Amino acid sequence: MNREALSKISYGVYIICTGDEKYGNGYISNTVFQVTSSPAQFGTCCNKDNYSAGLIEKYGYFTVSVLHQNTDSEVYGRFGYKSGRDLDKFDGMTIKYGLSGTPIVLNDSVAYLELKVVQKIDVGTHWLFIGELVDAQLIDESLEPITYEYYRMVKKGLSPKNAPTYIDKTVEEPVAKIVENKDFKRYECMDCGYVYDESIEPIKFADLPDDWKCPICGAGKNEFLPF
Repeated sequence: MNREALSKISYGVYIICTGDEKYGNGYISNTVFQVTSSPAQFGTCCNKDNYSAGLIEKYGYFTVSVLHQNTDSEVYGRFGYKSGRDLDKFDGMTIKYGLSGTPIVLNDSVAYLELKVVQKIDVGTHWLFIGELVDAQLIDESLEPITYEYYRMVKKGLSPKNAPTYIDKTVEEPVAKIVENKDFKRYECMDCGYVYDESIEPIKFADLPDDWKCPICGAGKNEFLPF
């Protein structure tokens, strides 16, 4: 099986939020899709281990912020690789509250949807939430929505462990061994898995400025380890 074939299914990249004005949380998702037109209903997946899974069930609403191609890496890091159990993901962000009172992230967003949960379906590791559309608005029509393919190929982004499209490297098919060049090293971000490969980058890792950050999740240099 060639798992690269799976990446050819078209996806976007979104922030899914739930909660209210007193408390809320959100996470990065590439799984949002329309399932019916009348009424307009959309589906999204959430790992059962995600903090947001229980919150979506509790509050009964979720919102979808459609991200654009030049979304700041700090947004991916905050919502994709950190847990709402450990920090307030909305701190310092531009948040709007929808008709249902559900938080909506406006940062780096092209548009948003607001949905009321009408079904929760058990799909193994994830819950599939089906929501009926409550509201939908454009934020900046001039921006180009990011696709998951663009996120992978241009931004070099990886799926978080709890994402539906996550691929466990330990069960990947064997590949040809890469010939090592001792003049160059590779460094992996311990937060998101992004690899800085000195053989293809214009500057060695040690020579990067101290305030350099991971282009995917915004982690600092101290979060990278050589391998």
